[in-house]
Amino acid sequence: MGTERSKCLSRWRRGLGRVAVFLAAGLVFFASGCGRSGNGAATDSEKAADVEVLNSVLAQELTTVDAYQPALAHLRGPMLAVARELRGQDQAHVDALTRAIRGLGGRTEAEATELEPPGPRSQAEALVLAYEEENAALSQAQGSAAHLQFAAPRTLAAALAASHAQHLAILRQGLGASQAASIPNAFESGDEPPPKTQPTGAESGDMGRFQVDRPSKRR
Repeated sequence: MGTERSKCLSRWRRGLGRVAVFLAAGLVFFASGCGRSGNGAATDSEKAADVEVLNSVLAQELTTVDAYQPALAHLRGPMLAVARELRGQDQAHVDALTRAIRGLGGRTEAEATELEPPGPRSQAEALVLAYEEENAALSQAQGSAAHLQFAAPRTLAAALAASHAQHLAILRQGLGASQAASIPNAFESGDEPPPKTQPTGAESGDMGRFQVDRPSKRR
């Protein structure tokens, strides 16, 4: 069980690397497509509108990064290493959005939303916290695309949504879901609830210690 789960985590980590490449490609496209105009957000209403939308996306990304700080203290074994990588990728999202906003001639005015107390007290609660914020980040990135005026920011939003969908898949496995139940839906919306975990023994870094009630929405 442990070997199979470790192999599965390795495959997901390779997939996360491919999303990172897609994200980097989107940034190159952004630099070539929106950064050459002499008019920035201060004088261009369309760029100003995109800056406002991107700041909303940035606020959620900052909140997601912050959610991992209390979560990491309760994680052990493979999930601790994976969560650190997910947090690093979310920080890369923050950096990408910051560059995108500045490329449009705008300012980053986003702030993270303060997380509601109490914080997580177990590995399961830590993973659920990360899952909920990743879910919100996916929904925010996906919903922003329809409101963005320029192609490059829309490309960036799509890359962020794809990255968060993969993060959710691996967090579902961390919560004990099977590989089949962890696969992203054909059209992820950010509304999919986390698996319901029921610890069967003392918590540790072994992800096999959780029994999962598969949500009715998953097929």
